[in-house]
Amino acid sequence: MSVSPSFTSFPKALSVAADQVLSVLTQAGANWKAAFLVLAALYALQLVNWLSGYRLNRLGLIPRNLVGLRGILLAPVLHADFNHLFFNSLPLFTLLGLLFNRGVAETAQLTLQLMVLGGGLLWLIGQRGIHIGASGLIMGYIGYLLAEAYFNPSVVTILVAGVVLFYFGSSLFSIFPQANKQVSWQGHLTGLASGIIVALYHHTHYLQDGWNVIAQPH
Repeated sequence: MSVSPSFTSFPKALSVAADQVLSVLTQAGANWKAAFLVLAALYALQLVNWLSGYRLNRLGLIPRNLVGLRGILLAPVLHADFNHLFFNSLPLFTLLGLLFNRGVAETAQLTLQLMVLGGGLLWLIGQRGIHIGASGLIMGYIGYLLAEAYFNPSVVTILVAGVVLFYFGSSLFSIFPQANKQVSWQGHLTGLASGIIVALYHHTHYLQDGWNVIAQPH
């Protein structure tokens, strides 16, 4: 009795996919500590900011202002108050926990790319005022992970994108003008756009994607 090659290869493919998912979940669990340390640093900075009467927020991004260019790198780590930081904490913690599977250096490089591109776009088109908060960077992470699943589909990238959509999909509506003028919807829009652009750049310039690399046996 002959067996179809496609049939015999299915269990092997399923096993490989399961190993990839298990590898990512295991490494993600080990990386929650690193994500927690990032959050701890943000809360420590927020404490300093609070003690100073939130004077540090003057270092935020000011669109079309040369002095405001410093906010491209500083704005994501500054927050209006502890409540502002609290609502950014869960998505930031979760997304960093997933991204740290690529390695700290790779995640830091991705973060810098998103901050520079997203912040640069916001500096060009943002509304007048001082823009602060990690939500633009969070939208960059979301855009990157969703776009990566499209440009480089695999069991892992699609699974990660599914998790992102399930838990944070509603944040995609924040890229549209808001009734609350204190919400920087332009920051959310440019953050999401930067994530998609960086994902496209990585797809066209790198032969291997980070998720595939970590799934390879040593």
